[in-house]
Amino acid sequence: MEENKLIEELKGLSQQEDILSVSREVNELKTRFDDYILDEERKQQIASIEAQEKEVEIELIDFKPLKDEFYEIYNAFREKRKQLKAQKDAEETEHLKQKKALIAKLQEIILHEENIGSAFNAYKEIHEKWKTIGDIPREKRDEIQKEYSRLLEQFFYNIKIYKELKDHDLKRNTQLKTEIVQQLEDLKNLSSIKELESALKSLQNEWDEIGPVINEEWESLKNKYWENVRSLYEKIHQFYDERRNTLQENISKKKELISQTAQHVAESVALSTVKEWENATSTLLHLQETWKSIGFGPKKENEEVWQEFRALCDRFFEAKKAYFATVHEQYSDIAEAKKQLIQKANELKDSTDWKETANQLIQLQKQWKKTGHAGQKLEQKLWNEFRSACDSFFNARQKYFEDQDKELESNLKVKENIIEEINGYQPKENVKETLMDLKKFASRFNDAGKVPMKEKNAIYDRFKSALDKHYAKIKLEGSEKDKIMFEAKLETMQSSPDSVRLMSRERAEIKQQIDKLNAEIIQFENNLGFFARSKGADALRKEVETKIEANKNRIQALRNRLKLIPYE
Repeated sequence: MEENKLIEELKGLSQQEDILSVSREVNELKTRFDDYILDEERKQQIASIEAQEKEVEIELIDFKPLKDEFYEIYNAFREKRKQLKAQKDAEETEHLKQKKALIAKLQEIILHEENIGSAFNAYKEIHEKWKTIGDIPREKRDEIQKEYSRLLEQFFYNIKIYKELKDHDLKRNTQLKTEIVQQLEDLKNLSSIKELESALKSLQNEWDEIGPVINEEWESLKNKYWENVRSLYEKIHQFYDERRNTLQENISKKKELISQTAQHVAESVALSTVKEWENATSTLLHLQETWKSIGFGPKKENEEVWQEFRALCDRFFEAKKAYFATVHEQYSDIAEAKKQLIQKANELKDSTDWKETANQLIQLQKQWKKTGHAGQKLEQKLWNEFRSACDSFFNARQKYFEDQDKELESNLKVKENIIEEINGYQPKENVKETLMDLKKFASRFNDAGKVPMKEKNAIYDRFKSALDKHYAKIKLEGSEKDKIMFEAKLETMQSSPDSVRLMSRERAEIKQQIDKLNAEIIQFENNLGFFARSKGADALRKEVETKIEANKNRIQALRNRLKLIPYE
């Protein structure tokens, strides 16, 4: 009978997983039922009147039980739909509240935040939260998205950072947004609504993240963008109004998956190693993910196949649990050993003894590898703690050496500038003033600090060459020149990266010269004893005595030089 068919159809619709999607069909079915009952009652009334006129009796049908049965199912459906609709509305209202709060926060940043870095950090935080918030009431979506997009546009155009953007950045953004508009056009041909929704949200996020475009093209681009977005949302809304699920096909797929799972669970009985169980678990999890991706079937059959599939999964995990119970004690010992390594790593992570601590941490890492696996439950957590301690030290060490390299590069630049000053220096008429200026150059060069290792010899050679050119032009006489030039030589040596070695070598050479002169004096004094008292001998004696005196003066001068050489 037609009424029973309508009741069975109502039962089928009320058992759907997503009852909100079949509301329209249920309402149409109710109308058909009411129309049918009304029509049948009308026919029965006419038949009853005709029977009375003919004075015959007819059997009347009582439609109340059918109505009661139909409306009992219908009212239960309405109540369930009402609850789900209220829950969905509450969630969307809360999401709307969250998005309005983010919009207000973004507005506050636009109006009052002057620090570019702080503004961008706040924007990023807002945008990341925005992307994680779910759907809002449909009638508010367009309004809220437009307001958010408007604020984003205002944000990117108002802050001062745009003054630093180059023309090609604007062109690139224009190109990217043009490509998004084209991709939105292409989405109109996409048949999968789920893919369409995902792609549309992704493209909207990309659009908002791209930033400003060429002003002359913005209005045109924006209008094309919103035209396509509105068109796509209309297609999505139309789909959800008309969607039908292919239920029996999903049930067939799930039964095939149950067959694969049963075979896999049966084979797992023979597993005997952790690795084998991990691989088997990965396979089962993949089967579970495949199950989730299939979708729902008719409620009764869907529940039956789900119970069968879940029972197979439970059987597998119970067997796995029994196996891992036997290796739990071994995992506990390994975990305890790794905790001790973590403690040692934490004790070392704040050290600034870069070389020794790095060696110690490397040794701890080697020990970690040798310790073994602490089990799926603890291994990753322990590893994250251990790696965090190691990373803390190595990141600090990297920053220290990066900062040191920057300082050395800065020192190199200072010394290069000093050399340029020396090369361009014009000596003064007063020699002493010139010498004082050259000494100041040397002092400044020394005070500039260390430079990168690969540059130290080259920069010193350039510095020495520049100073030597000026010293070579200074006109001095006698001991004064000797002292001044030697002092200049020492000051230049002090600027060398090998100053200690050069000073030591200079000191050794002077002492060697003194020893040589003393040896000559002794030789000269020995020779004096051989000279006879004659005119010729007196002349030779006087010549030797003059040489002895010259050597003594030279020795005194060298000793004076020694006093000038600093001991480092």
